[in-house]
Amino acid sequence: MDDTISPSQTKSAGQTGLSYKFQRLREKLRQAIASGELSGKLPGERALAKRFHVNAKTLSKALTDLAAEGVLDRSIGRGTYVKGFAPATIAAKRWLVVCDPEQVGWELVQMIRAAHPEMDVATDVTAVRPSFLNQFSAVIDLSSNTPDAFLRDLVVRNIPVVVVGKEPKTYSTHAVLFDGPLAVSQIGRDLMLGGHRHLAAVEPRQCTVVADTLRKVAARYAPKAHIDACFAADVPAMVESGVTAFVCQSIDLARAVKDQLDKRDIAIPGRVSLAAVGTTNDDQPVSGYFLHRSEKANAIVQLLSDTQSYRPTTLWLAGRFVDRGTISPLTAMGEEETPMRYGVVSA
Repeated sequence: MDDTISPSQTKSAGQTGLSYKFQRLREKLRQAIASGELSGKLPGERALAKRFHVNAKTLSKALTDLAAEGVLDRSIGRGTYVKGFAPATIAAKRWLVVCDPEQVGWELVQMIRAAHPEMDVATDVTAVRPSFLNQFSAVIDLSSNTPDAFLRDLVVRNIPVVVVGKEPKTYSTHAVLFDGPLAVSQIGRDLMLGGHRHLAAVEPRQCTVVADTLRKVAARYAPKAHIDACFAADVPAMVESGVTAFVCQSIDLARAVKDQLDKRDIAIPGRVSLAAVGTTNDDQPVSGYFLHRSEKANAIVQLLSDTQSYRPTTLWLAGRFVDRGTISPLTAMGEEETPMRYGVVSA
């Protein structure tokens, strides 16, 4: 009988020995935690390895296994804690909200402050000194013109950043955005399935998201539909040209369109349907898909409170339909026999 041990057998025996040593250490650590010998924040891995007479690799594997079981909390930069003894992540330092001057009084800012009172607001960071940032554990960027250099400096300093309402310029930051295209797709589908074939997108200059999205929806649900783009002041002329539904890019634009229609006694939804998308509170003047500001605030706080992952994350938040009685199927508006009149108003 050949008693020669093959390399594979040697490797297997080595792995078995390592596995046994790791399992024995894991149970020793578990007992030490149960007895109170280890509590609160554990000593560093080097000290623990020396204390239990094992190498660092075996110790790290045992700690990782206990963390996976929920016995320990482990995170880079904070150390290892017995479950339930880790300090709250968001309570360490202050947060900084960077915003435009007109955004200081926003309800969203107040909601974030309510969740994390230790918060400062800055409207100009062009002259901020690096030492000023040392007091903050996170930065929330609401501003429309935050300098790229400022954001890069935060990333280099490992300060978590959440940009809100705009796509991140670097993969190293978090982002929270309202999924406007999805909301427009949903409202456009509803209108077209309701029979509308001449719709107008109302959005700011140099913005074509609503119009482009409606055209994509039309290609799928109503290939013969006609999509125009216009401003609020053009609404009366658009109605005369045959538009039966307006989709607005924001609540403010919806109010402006409604004002134009009311001034001319154009019935909503008797003659035209009016819808909007956007972030709002509970005061929506028209029907549409909306994201409540509290949902956005909660998403921001959750990103900065996440103790499990420090990977940059982009959250696209979908809106919910709110019915304010400003949308009707085309047949309910008495338009089924009315020939379509197509006119174009350039944006």
